[in-house]
Amino acid sequence: MKTVASTALLAAAVFIAPTARGQDLVHKAPPQSRPVVIEHATIHTVSGGVIEDGTVVFDRGVITQVVAADQRVRTPRNAERIDATGKHVFPGFVSAVTSLGLVEVQAVRATVDASEVGSMTPEVRGAVAVNPDSTLIPVARTGGVLTAGVFPSGGVIPGRASILRLDGWTWEDMTIDDAAGLIINWPRMRPFNSPFARRSSEDQTKRSKEQIEKIASTVRAAKAYYTARDADPTLKTDLGFEAMRDALQGRDPVFLFAQEYEQIVSAVSWALDEGLKPILVGGADAALAADLLTANNIPVILTGSFRVPGRRDAPVGEAYTLPIDLEQAGVRWCMSTGGGSFGAANERNLPFHAAACVAYGLDPAVALRSITLDAAEILGVGDRLGSIEPGKAATLVIADAPPLDITMHAEAAFIDGRRIDLTNKQTELRDKYRDKYRQLGLIDDDR
Repeated sequence: MKTVASTALLAAAVFIAPTARGQDLVHKAPPQSRPVVIEHATIHTVSGGVIEDGTVVFDRGVITQVVAADQRVRTPRNAERIDATGKHVFPGFVSAVTSLGLVEVQAVRATVDASEVGSMTPEVRGAVAVNPDSTLIPVARTGGVLTAGVFPSGGVIPGRASILRLDGWTWEDMTIDDAAGLIINWPRMRPFNSPFARRSSEDQTKRSKEQIEKIASTVRAAKAYYTARDADPTLKTDLGFEAMRDALQGRDPVFLFAQEYEQIVSAVSWALDEGLKPILVGGADAALAADLLTANNIPVILTGSFRVPGRRDAPVGEAYTLPIDLEQAGVRWCMSTGGGSFGAANERNLPFHAAACVAYGLDPAVALRSITLDAAEILGVGDRLGSIEPGKAATLVIADAPPLDITMHAEAAFIDGRRIDLTNKQTELRDKYRDKYRQLGLIDDDR
């Protein structure tokens, strides 16, 4: 028995030790204690252009003044003054679709909490499963990402998206909106022909029709439940149907995941027929359906530009020119990294997804807006986030380079006026091995 107990304790220690080392030990930021004045900065307001030598003032987490050098600043008493000469100030990036906080290490099942058991789980909320101590959250903040739309995945209706500020002791501290909209993964309409395909084209088509009918029948059942429940409040509560109520009654959006043209047309047409407020997520072929999207004012959340073309005859730069095509067609859109399980570790690269499109002709101001104000507006929080202007949350970054520059290094960041610690596991490893080579005399002490 002693041997068995010792073995069990050893196994537990082996399991727990990596988990403890992987925990984020960065302290959470305290509330803003006094006004902050950031002076002589290049301010990328997003909503009002660029101010070359400006001042931003915020107090109690809210921006109170944004003025140019030739305008008078009303400096609050006891304010903290930050000289940002030569620095750039811009809104914190908004990652519209991500699994950040739900996935830590994709290869370790115990650290993956992105999906629930079952194909229909609308009662799930992404925020509830978020790990506030994820080591990936501080890494994302270092890249300027301060707000995230966290999406559960898996199944046909995996749950509801949540919008989080990327700092807090608990998921409740982090939550801006815990149920921002219902998520529906629309089935593929075109069979996937590949040597690796496990199903025949006929079976794939049959399965797609079955899944669409399952979505439609679930929505019909939910609407029938609402009618019955409104007529008789004593009717037994169905948590799944109640979770869908705001979306099915038009108060919240429905996030439709669809990439291919046939998927997009099928999903959007169904949503419009049901009287829903669809937001297209993915949209690789969105430009082909631009008329449908613009006619119904349906926004698109693109899931990254770092991907291969979707069709064999497509141009190699298709993913980078898609935002330009949507912009020219008048489609509302924003950029995200993709939100998949592997994407959580790469949220810091969000600005590069937008910047890569600039090289293909996208206006830099439009690219910046796609990961700030446009993303915030599509998620429904544009009244408080996404730009630097009075009345909005003081969620912003001070950096040594323009926001879309690949050399950009965030030197300070604020979320709701609270100064965030920008150290993380990667910066600690950088400093550790930089010190190693300094000790070996291979680099200068001042580097």
